[in-house]
Amino acid sequence: MSVLLRVVLDQLITETDPDLAMASGELARALVQTAPSGCAVGAIVPTGRDLAIDGLAEVRRLGMGRRELAAAWQLGVTAGVGGGLIHSPTLLAPLTRHDRINEHDQTVVTLWDLLPWESPDELSRSTVAWHKGMLKRARKHADAVVVPTHAMAQRLEQVTGFAGRTRVIAGAPASDFAVPVDAIGRRRTLGIPETVIAVVGDTRASSALPVAFAAIAASGVDLPLVVLEAAEGQEPAIIDMAEASGISGTRVHVRAEIDAADRAAILDASLLLVAPSRRVAFPWRVVEAMKLSVPVVAVASPDHREVIVDGGAVVGDPEDAESDAAALGDAIGQALATSRALDRLGVLSGDRGRAFSWQVSADRVWQLHADL
Repeated sequence: MSVLLRVVLDQLITETDPDLAMASGELARALVQTAPSGCAVGAIVPTGRDLAIDGLAEVRRLGMGRRELAAAWQLGVTAGVGGGLIHSPTLLAPLTRHDRINEHDQTVVTLWDLLPWESPDELSRSTVAWHKGMLKRARKHADAVVVPTHAMAQRLEQVTGFAGRTRVIAGAPASDFAVPVDAIGRRRTLGIPETVIAVVGDTRASSALPVAFAAIAASGVDLPLVVLEAAEGQEPAIIDMAEASGISGTRVHVRAEIDAADRAAILDASLLLVAPSRRVAFPWRVVEAMKLSVPVVAVASPDHREVIVDGGAVVGDPEDAESDAAALGDAIGQALATSRALDRLGVLSGDRGRAFSWQVSADRVWQLHADL
């Protein structure tokens, strides 16, 4: 008898987060490619556009849109889903009572960050309520919760009391993430200079950006800066932050919600990626930079330390956020002091970047369901 693993792919029908959509698609394709003998992959999706995933054995399209599906599943209404092995690359899953022992039903969900618990003021009340409600259901009904780092697993247990069923499976950049052939043209269209320092912002808020700006100002480096991941409308506030740190606003280029090809084009022009955030979240932009061998300087958050390891300069005291700007500034100055230092960081970055693969992640997902 064949085994069917069904993956919840709502993000490929109605995208609410580009990183979640990328992760969902990449994991589904890798699961198809790595399926053990006698196993197949299916999909569970809301109504909407067609699903562009080859090799699926089954697609179960539910009779409601994603918004309605999210509301129904939050209430435990899962009619029409069916049982079996269900894996969600997000927290959205049909979490109800099921029989794993006798009926071999399994439900696994995934968390990529803990912002609703650690930084609820940065999100809407409805978003925070939905995430907390779904995790409450997961604590009751999920057979496992996947997180991308051991640090996040530990923090999840601390902030939510969720213990015993966490599994660590890292994410990766998109398999086709690479410098596009028209990178120069893309940078011209975006108005990006040919030599820059990239700074990881955030689509939700920019609380870590003052740390990055203070560090860059202290380093004495006089290069244009590109802030990635800013939300629409944040540009004036971000430029004000830079100027408050002594950096001319004319040096700062804020690019909101750009696609992967444009990000790769910007990283191609970046001497350095600066990652100043301590958020408990998988650092997508960092792993993208490492795939392109871009030198990385990051604050020593638990997630950065685990993901980057020796693939970049991870600096600062994990117990003292006040030291972040000074530590980052020293590291930026040292990295850019000589071409040899910069080249060394680039080699370390590229070596570490090869550790992240969706095929490896898919193998671990198959193993997780086999263990369950």
